[in-house]
Amino acid sequence: MISDSGSPAGGPTGSQLDSIVAPQMIAPQTRRPSTLKKVFVGKDGLRAGWSALFFILIFAVLGGAAIFVILKLVPSFRGMREMHELPLTFGFMNEGLSVAMVLIATWIMARIERRGRSYGYAATNVVRQLAAGMGSGLVLISLLVFVLWRSGLLVIERRLVFGSDVIRYGVLWLAIFCLVGIFEESLTRGFLLYTLTRGLSWIYRRAFKTRHSTALGFWTAAIILSVIFFLGHTSNPGESPVGLLSVFLAGMFFCFAVWRSGAIWWAIGMHATWDWGQSFLFGVADSGLMVQHHLLATHPQGRAVLSGGTTGPEGSILIVGVLAVGVLLIRFTLPRGLYYEPPVETVPSEQPATAVA
Repeated sequence: MISDSGSPAGGPTGSQLDSIVAPQMIAPQTRRPSTLKKVFVGKDGLRAGWSALFFILIFAVLGGAAIFVILKLVPSFRGMREMHELPLTFGFMNEGLSVAMVLIATWIMARIERRGRSYGYAATNVVRQLAAGMGSGLVLISLLVFVLWRSGLLVIERRLVFGSDVIRYGVLWLAIFCLVGIFEESLTRGFLLYTLTRGLSWIYRRAFKTRHSTALGFWTAAIILSVIFFLGHTSNPGESPVGLLSVFLAGMFFCFAVWRSGAIWWAIGMHATWDWGQSFLFGVADSGLMVQHHLLATHPQGRAVLSGGTTGPEGSILIVGVLAVGVLLIRFTLPRGLYYEPPVETVPSEQPATAVA
């Protein structure tokens, strides 16, 4: 029997049939990601392990190419590191190439991951953070040298540079140590710290379902990279066990500055003037290395564990107290910033990586 609407009695009308059939006909089929894509890409983009590996490979290739070229052009470059005092030429060539390599590798990975200016470089007050870091570095190294001098553990003999040479060599060495700060902070507190943080945070979220996974990931990454920072200084002539311990503590100290501010700029500034103060201004060894044309001639006196010995002030156990003062400076002068924000599809209570009060 056909009803007036043209459908069998008791059956669905044409519009009802459309509502039943049409969605089944036009609903898009969800494409499942391929196995290969799942291996390389997660909810937060390229998986952290692959990102770190690609960065290291790119950096290594760039480093190998740079060393090959520089040794062809300047065959004496390799022997400069063994000199009693490092020359300006070595500083500019070595640190300039190092900065170029780490920034190019970071830029390439930023293009691959489409993260833009991230990895600790994103900040609205870059100049202020740099200036604050540079001021803090000069204050802290001056404090350490002053304590060593007043304790009779450091003897200031005489002045070595005079007149316009003070400005010239002071500016040149400051430029070099700014490159040192950019390179070492970018390598150990830049891309790799950010990438390991997001990778380890994911592991902690999956394993423990905790809202503190980002903080746990960050500080686990900080320990790993501070150990690598420590290992990178073991080949320096004149290093000591206390000096290497201070390198590890300094790595954690710089990580705290990154965690607090959300960026690496304060750490870059502090690193630059700390090294400049040791090497040029006070004429002491910096992790066992001396530089040419430094302002003052000094030498350590007394037990190496207190004076620093051939390592320089960083080899003195007194550096622990100075770093503690630095922690207070960071805590009470640096504004809190956002470092890493986990993807949306995580534990609902997960918080962005902003330093707590």
